Amino acid sequence: MQELIRWQQAKNLVSAATLSEIWTRHVADSLQLRMLAPERSRWLDLGSGGGFPGLVIGICLGERGKGHIDLVESNARKCAFLRHAARITGAPVTVHAARIEDVIDDFAGLSEVVTARALAPLPQLLDWCNKLLRTGALGLFPKGQYLDAELTNASKYWKIQASTVASVTDPAARILIVREAEKRADS
Repeated sequence: MQELIRWQQAKNLVSAATLSEIWTRHVADSLQLRMLAPERSRWLDLGSGGGFPGLVIGICLGERGKGHIDLVESNARKCAFLRHAARITGAPVTVHAARIEDVIDDFAGLSEVVTARALAPLPQLLDWCNKLLRTGALGLFPKGQYLDAELTNASKYWKIQASTVASVTDPAARILIVREAEKRADS
């Protein structure tokens, strides 16, 4: 965490208002995703930013001695931090400095789990992750208090097979677990 705080000053990795809550707001929030798919070893994190949840999951995979996570982040400065943190923790991580839409199809059939935290509304996430979900990946998307509205909006365009679990770090938040999503023909 010292590295995150040190790099935060120059790179704005997480909201400054949440630095005092780093363990509950970011680390524990990330760990709960890992617990939802503990047997899966190939992960993909979209919009990795300051490394939550991707880097935390990577550290867990490294401690287990099995698995790998790919982190996709378009901000080169944040990628520099992610590579540095992966190096010093020994986490089995590959950082991709790219826009999601430019690389997402490369992970179809390879990733068992795809995560995205505070990245985009659900319809956009489903657009990006459609091919991954069709090839067996599980989508784990932490969502806030407006998840029901996002699901209603997404249902106009998508048939979604999903469930939710309560967040262990925020009573107003839930994690959306997407098993399948199919674009509606009439959308």
